[in-house]
Amino acid sequence: MCLAIPVRVVELLGESTAVVDLGGIRKEISLALVDGVQVGDYVILHVGYALSRLDPEEAERTLALFASAAGAGAEAS
Repeated sequence: MCLAIPVRVVELLGESTAVVDLGGIRKEISLALVDGVQVGDYVILHVGYALSRLDPEEAERTLALFASAAGAGAEAS
């Protein structure tokens, strides 16, 4: 199974790299597969590569769902 997650671009480091943020965790990623990414955009991240840009509202809904699932898993433990 593969997992791709939405992350927000917080800094552009050049034409093909950026720093993204997910809940305070920052990571440098490749933008080689996606054109026109700007600071503030959400991208789908998989193994260090942005696969596509994502609508901000959809990204927020997905992140909220992940947070809810994580909270439910913690309660079940």
